[in-house]
Amino acid sequence: MEASTHHHQLADSKMDKTSEYPSKKINKHKGMELNVHKSSVPYTMEEENLKYTKDGTVDRFGRPVLKAKSGGWKSAILILVNQGFATLAFFGVGVNLVLFLTRVLKQNNASAANNVSKWTGTVYMFSLVGAFLSDSYMGRFRTCTSFLCIFVGGLVLLALSSQLLLLKPSGCGDGTLNCENGTPAAVGLFYLSIYLVALGNGGYQPSIATFGADQFDEEDETEAKLKVAFFSWFYLAFNLGSLFSNTVLGYFENNGMWPLGFWVSALAAMISMVVFLFGTPRYRHHIPGGNPLPRIGQVFVAAIRKNRFKLPSDAEELHELSSKHSAINGSRKILHSAGFRFLDKAAIETGDDKVEGNPKNPWRLCTVTQVEEVKCILRLLPIWLCTIIYSVVFTQMASLFVEQGAAMDTSLGNFNVPPAAMSMFDIFSVVIWIIVYRRALVPLGFKISGNPKGLTELQRMGVGLILGMLAMVTAGLVEVYRLKAASSKSHNTSSLSIFWQIPQYALIGASEVFMYVGQLEFFNNQSPDALRSFGSALCMTSMSLGNYVSSLLVTIVMDITKRENSPGWIPANLNHGHMDLFYFLLAGLTFIDFIAYVLCARGYRCVTFDKMCEQDEEQEIK
Repeated sequence: MEASTHHHQLADSKMDKTSEYPSKKINKHKGMELNVHKSSVPYTMEEENLKYTKDGTVDRFGRPVLKAKSGGWKSAILILVNQGFATLAFFGVGVNLVLFLTRVLKQNNASAANNVSKWTGTVYMFSLVGAFLSDSYMGRFRTCTSFLCIFVGGLVLLALSSQLLLLKPSGCGDGTLNCENGTPAAVGLFYLSIYLVALGNGGYQPSIATFGADQFDEEDETEAKLKVAFFSWFYLAFNLGSLFSNTVLGYFENNGMWPLGFWVSALAAMISMVVFLFGTPRYRHHIPGGNPLPRIGQVFVAAIRKNRFKLPSDAEELHELSSKHSAINGSRKILHSAGFRFLDKAAIETGDDKVEGNPKNPWRLCTVTQVEEVKCILRLLPIWLCTIIYSVVFTQMASLFVEQGAAMDTSLGNFNVPPAAMSMFDIFSVVIWIIVYRRALVPLGFKISGNPKGLTELQRMGVGLILGMLAMVTAGLVEVYRLKAASSKSHNTSSLSIFWQIPQYALIGASEVFMYVGQLEFFNNQSPDALRSFGSALCMTSMSLGNYVSSLLVTIVMDITKRENSPGWIPANLNHGHMDLFYFLLAGLTFIDFIAYVLCARGYRCVTFDKMCEQDEEQEIK
């Protein structure tokens, strides 16, 4: 793969600040030439002080970008607002989708729950599609814009098809007034719309998180700190959007005002798109690196072909481009690291490879950066696998926590608290802990450890696992006391107040701040430049697999514990079961997972980018 000329190569030689710069063509990548016109006016001191980004970002035309005129919080705030409205729109559909299926489409509880699980899992799986297109061909901005269009279109189609074809008579679907049976075409149109929503949201999510992080130059010490803070505020925006959906929209839809809920969701999605596009002139962009699958395959094939060759004692003898630019388009060089030594053989230069005029075959000889890209992925996978059990814990908030709450005393004066509404305490906890972490724990951690982040990403994820385990222990203890307060085994009720669930929701919220925010930051920082969206997609696929593993675990537990004289741990009437034991089982599995995670984290080697490249570029620009 031929190295592309770097976007910061503005001149072939240094010029003083009063020089006049001619127009110069810069070859960005195949099939694309950019004209960078230099001003004929001598540089002023103010212009001299303007600095270019050093992390490989460009503007929308592929030109180098000045820090003062691009990115930063002015761009990131628009992305945070966009995320809040997009989340509101998505959960406006997802929060009560199971009720729509049972009340409007008249599906039984099992079928509705199964369909919602499939839909939710599909959302997260589509994140891999979006990440692939973003990293390989389209870039993050175009990927976000394209999938936002699909997202808006799906929501508008959902609102129209539901209001005009399914919700007859008007006001049906409130739990009392039955709806007429929809025609196969109407039902088919409904499913088409919700899967368009799944495709749009799933493809957009991993790219928007990474695109927001792109607005901060991680090679600049000041902006690198702001980038760390961005992930916390990004997750806060996500939770604030879902808070409105879970409360206000959830109330409207629960009372049969489905068209209102769906149209508000569609409007929120439109607002999110307008806000996102408003920042177009200021956004910073990373050039897509091309399809990573051939690059990964080349490393393994080249390593196998050179298996008989001995590795040099000095890693400097391994093949790397002599220029300061990487062979991977839009990516910085990655320094050689120990481990996976077999793959290093792909970068051994043999006599045939050194023949002058003989084009280097990428299936026979790879650069160190290309090899290190594969190593990065292999090192991330064990950490990622250890996050799946946490996602199983997190999933209980939307399933067993709700069932547990429904079997408790939900009264608050003359008002009955919907069990699903207790998730607001999770969101409140997220908001509080993000502020506490950013304003108190980070400065305290810096004083103790000297780390400007307070705790490393891996340490935060470990704390998240511990808090998740404590949440399961707390939920199990609440269930023990709920069973003791059950006045009758024949009724699925208890005199224990539902507000005893607040601690378990609060602990889940606190664990999210450490685990999911830490995950976003970790996978973004440790992924190669050309695979950053893939790193964000790993977080979403972890949630998806958490849903599937949770469902499988419940099935296995019920098959084992269900006997002739026992309905199992999680029966329809919880007073006959032992859901407390299931919570304690999850706590035990989380503890085992934590031990495995510590072992993986202790052996993890962080990726190291070549700093010399950025230093040379800065001197060249000056």
